[in-house]
Amino acid sequence: MDFYMYFPVSGVKTWGFLPPLVAMVVSFFTSMGGVSGAFLLLPFQVSFLHYTSPSVSGTNFIFNIVAIPSGIYRYIKEGRMAWPLAWIISLGTLPGVFIGYYVRIHYLPDPRTFKLFVGCVLMYIGARLLYEMTARAQRGKKAMKALDDKFSEHVKQIQQSQARRISAGLPPDAVVKTVSLSLTRVVYEFWGQRFSFSTIGLLALATVVGVISGAYGIGGGAIIAPFCVAVFHLPVYTVAGAALIGTFLASLLGVIFYTFVPVKEGVSASPDFLLGFLFGIGGFLGIYLGARCQKFVPQKYIKLILGLLIVYLSIKYILQYF
Repeated sequence: MDFYMYFPVSGVKTWGFLPPLVAMVVSFFTSMGGVSGAFLLLPFQVSFLHYTSPSVSGTNFIFNIVAIPSGIYRYIKEGRMAWPLAWIISLGTLPGVFIGYYVRIHYLPDPRTFKLFVGCVLMYIGARLLYEMTARAQRGKKAMKALDDKFSEHVKQIQQSQARRISAGLPPDAVVKTVSLSLTRVVYEFWGQRFSFSTIGLLALATVVGVISGAYGIGGGAIIAPFCVAVFHLPVYTVAGAALIGTFLASLLGVIFYTFVPVKEGVSASPDFLLGFLFGIGGFLGIYLGARCQKFVPQKYIKLILGLLIVYLSIKYILQYF
């Protein structure tokens, strides 16, 4: 049986099983940090599948729409969805997506320039994640350190009591509880620790992220999640689900823009729905498994894996421009 497929919209020729397989592997790891994996799938499409037209951004949004719901389901079921955080991210991101779409179509249609843009975005994301691993970045983050210490202690207790492979990471009582919600500040509790953030500050950040994600085709989770962890000092265990919801809603809007908003002659913007759907199938499974396994993995390992991979890709993309 010949599994080689041709996708007429994008012009891509590849094995039919490759898009879902790649998406599943990528999404498994990235979803632990609240990222769908679209920010890595776009470089794969551009470099490996040679899909460089503006429509690749819309295709990436299709992947998000198909893949993300499984992860959202897991985070809601396990009580680790910070709803105020999710809605503020969504409200800020959505307006920026349209501006990002306009930037992509009119200012970044050239593949070489777009790769430079992608490289710069990835470099920031990766560098920020790795910086969070340093001793300097960890100073003053007592609540975050307390969570990691409690995680380690909980794992140790399980190992001592069961003397076998760990069967649970975070305990059942490690759920998100909203303490207060206002136009200026949100406070919530997670596993005995309180965390808070500025409502207006996060809303403004999400709008800027929406512009970048609209042009890139990633939905914003890859940027907003590290920011929530690094700048607002929120635990990745609570950020992941909220970032996925924001990414999902932004992707819905992005697909509408890339499909129906008129573009100048000679520019291909309409998404490749079949290719995006195949990526989405793999992502659906990968995100579900990643969301389920996240509670087994300490935050520092999630950050390290994502950070190293992202920096490598960013350097590759920036160098190609010069």
